Amino acid sequence: MAGCSQSGGELKMEGWLYIIRSNRIGLQYSRKRYFVLEAHLLNCFKSMPISSLQESGRSAIIDSSIRVTDNGRESIHRKVFFIFTLYNSSNHNDQLKLGASSPEEAARWIHSFQEAALKGGPRPGSDVACSKSRWQSFRLSSSSDSNHNNSIDWTLYPTTKMDRVTSDVVAPSPWTIFGCQNGLRLFKEAKDRDSHGKWDDHPAIMAVGVVDGTSEAIFQTLMSLGPSRSEWDFCFYKGSVVEHLDGHTDIVHKQLYSDWLPWGMKRRDLLLRRYWRREDDGTYVILYHSVVHKKCPPQKSYVRASLKSGGYVISPVTEGKHSVVKHMLAIDWKFWKSYLRTSAVRSITIRMLERVAALRELFKAKQGNYPTADLSSGELMRNVRLHQSEEDGIVDMCTEIEAGKTKENMNEAMERASSEHSSLVGLNDAADEFFDVPEPTEHDRAEDGWASDFGPEVYSQDTRQLKLSTAAVFVKKIHDLAVQKRGYMDLQDMTREDGVCCSYGNTLSKDPTCTLPCSWTAAEPSTFLIRGKNYLEDQKKFKAKGTLMQMVAADWLRSDKREDDLGGRPGGIVQKYAARGGPEFFFIVNIQVPGSTTYSLALYYMMNTPVEDSPLLHNFVNGDDAYRNSRFKLIPYISKGSWIVKQSVGKKACLIGHALEMNYFHGKNYLELGIDIGSSTVARGVVNLVLGYLNNLVIEMAFLIQANTEDELPEYLLGTCRLNHLDAAKSIPVKV
Repeated sequence: MAGCSQSGGELKMEGWLYIIRSNRIGLQYSRKRYFVLEAHLLNCFKSMPISSLQESGRSAIIDSSIRVTDNGRESIHRKVFFIFTLYNSSNHNDQLKLGASSPEEAARWIHSFQEAALKGGPRPGSDVACSKSRWQSFRLSSSSDSNHNNSIDWTLYPTTKMDRVTSDVVAPSPWTIFGCQNGLRLFKEAKDRDSHGKWDDHPAIMAVGVVDGTSEAIFQTLMSLGPSRSEWDFCFYKGSVVEHLDGHTDIVHKQLYSDWLPWGMKRRDLLLRRYWRREDDGTYVILYHSVVHKKCPPQKSYVRASLKSGGYVISPVTEGKHSVVKHMLAIDWKFWKSYLRTSAVRSITIRMLERVAALRELFKAKQGNYPTADLSSGELMRNVRLHQSEEDGIVDMCTEIEAGKTKENMNEAMERASSEHSSLVGLNDAADEFFDVPEPTEHDRAEDGWASDFGPEVYSQDTRQLKLSTAAVFVKKIHDLAVQKRGYMDLQDMTREDGVCCSYGNTLSKDPTCTLPCSWTAAEPSTFLIRGKNYLEDQKKFKAKGTLMQMVAADWLRSDKREDDLGGRPGGIVQKYAARGGPEFFFIVNIQVPGSTTYSLALYYMMNTPVEDSPLLHNFVNGDDAYRNSRFKLIPYISKGSWIVKQSVGKKACLIGHALEMNYFHGKNYLELGIDIGSSTVARGVVNLVLGYLNNLVIEMAFLIQANTEDELPEYLLGTCRLNHLDAAKSIPVKV
């Protein structure tokens, strides 16, 4: 189990992790190692160090060029790992794939690595600084000493610690309570009269209850398709994973019992695309919707129901000791008699939602078996060391943390790491491939461990992947497998039509009335909450009153490759203004969804005043990539659409550069931000889901540069947008 502590202002994280490698013939395997992250130095040991002065076998430096990607849940040799990858943004070959035994442990490590990277590494002249020549190779290539102030000042106020608001959007709740049953509050979703889709033909109903368990333990219970599910899920007969798409997404088949259904009703089954993620506050989200898969056709003895949208949201409360569980379903039970639909659908759906009450009773019965203190996500755990005495073999729990290395020893360790073991790939050396730390037996870990629910066929796909040369190739192959070459099809998938040749800045029409499909307009700024003048003291946010820039154009494009630097292309709106020599400056947000077909949504914002008049924007435009990644913020909002999409996207501001790769293109009169959705499995899962419902959605977004100091506050919006019922079939092809 990982432990985290803070001493002298420096974060220290240590614990057992698994290095995930591929051998010479492409089979994946894991090796258990003990890692210690202190300040910006990551050390790797084959056994638990008995002293802070003990030298590690290998080490690496974590600085501002290091990124962390959450790869989700994978099964390797029948053991479930929660995988994340460290990689160097300036050299994708320099990467390290690690696995944790639980999602909470993985989340703590990811957070610690992000905190270390965001602080930018030791500076020249500091107590632990390395020589400039040795340190420079591990920075982003665009970094320079002159930009250090821009790169690190914001880390004094990390957004993960300051922003406790669950939503940055002012919007009415779409849910109305209509009853209470078995201790559960029941809500119905108001029907959207303006919706063009059919997902709301069957009412969306939600049950809400409090369960005496941690969010992680409840998440583990809900994800299981094994025999343990029979302890609480009275609807479930049996289930299996049909195909594992990536660490956050798979296709599952569930067969239901018939004894809880009305008399004479034939048994039902469901074929679902299951997606999950963990939020920063410890909330787990599991989303489902029906799909068609060639490996699992409808069966004669079952009627296949259609789940329009559904899932669970498990949010920790009371310091993680309890959880609020929300279970939502909008399902078509496929009745052949139309006059039975209205009453029967509602009663059967409510009956299925009562599984939350059964889950609550299960955790009451097991209350003594789930130690909440160890699994809570909102607290930093004490740094507990297991020290085995050589004399008597007794294992002691030592809660005191050693004083640590002296400044001289730390400086020496940094120097050694810079000159010898500084790269992440150095920690991934396969020279000790055949050394591993002994694991507990299957019997010892069966009770509390994560049981693998991946079938033999899926397991074979997981462990026999070909070794890929770069992270970019890995992302593309996984994305092509999950989106373009997948064996399933979303029920909302649309055919694509041929378009016309594009003119950059004019491919998506403007409609201020928001009535035309596939159009854009600016969203109301007061919908979004931003940091106020005294945010550092009171953490209060206020409604935005306006925007710095005006949205003037939008592009909706498709291509067989990623389309970068749209602002610099001849004939586009940006270059037309540049030719006039006016004062106009453009800020372009280019959201790119890669695959066999790459979609690009480009939003153009313009201002007529000099950039220098807005110091925060001026610093952003002229800063290095590390500074830009730490400041650019997006607030998303699905104002009209399915619950599953609203829940997937959320309404919380996000520092995009933390989770996704961003490419910047700076011209004479513009700055373009290329956001690569394919660089994150979590983001790909969300966007793939959104694409399936795209023409039924109204999407609103706001963009801003995060303010972190008193001089920069209050914040202001750069611009907003409202996208009305986009259609992938109406995207415009880019022709060379």
